[in-house]
Amino acid sequence: MTHTLKRSDFDVIASWMKPGESVLDLGCGEGELLQLLGERGLRGWGVERDPGLVLAAVENGVNVIQSDLEAGLAGFENDAFDHVVLSRTLQTMRHTQQILAEMLRVGREAVVSFPNFAYWKNRMAVLNGRMPVSEDLPYQWYDTPNVRFFTMLDFEGLCEGMGIVIRDRQVLEERGGIVTEEANFLGSLAVYRIGRGS
Repeated sequence: MTHTLKRSDFDVIASWMKPGESVLDLGCGEGELLQLLGERGLRGWGVERDPGLVLAAVENGVNVIQSDLEAGLAGFENDAFDHVVLSRTLQTMRHTQQILAEMLRVGREAVVSFPNFAYWKNRMAVLNGRMPVSEDLPYQWYDTPNVRFFTMLDFEGLCEGMGIVIRDRQVLEERGGIVTEEANFLGSLAVYRIGRGS
């Protein structure tokens, strides 16, 4: 079966991984990223809280564990995976520092993608007196699962404070193109590859 889903951050994430490596996808949904990575020769497992999405992931042939990420990753050993991915989920986490530390405990490195709240269209929405709604922030203020609204600079500051090394960063516009200048202003979605500090 050929993978047809187009999520621009998935292409970036996959480009940072090699065949034969192991991946843990946190908040894996129906397992689309793990299907893509499996087609590229990676071994993957997912963690998902929603029972309906867990069932869909299993039906898609994905190895998935039903668990709430807010409870941490205590069931996983140190360095159990080459990569741990948290794709478009960090902004929904209450315990941000804890999940980042856990990702880097169980994985050799981690990949995080999130909507950039400082994107110019989001800034304009707030200046016009409204909470932003976009492809990367698709919910209304009253039904959003997001509990954190932060920018790329905020995330980079958090990494510095936690001693986390940023190994790579790709910033995407709404249509998926790569942003090369003024990323915190022109970038709608940020994708970071991070590791433990020395």
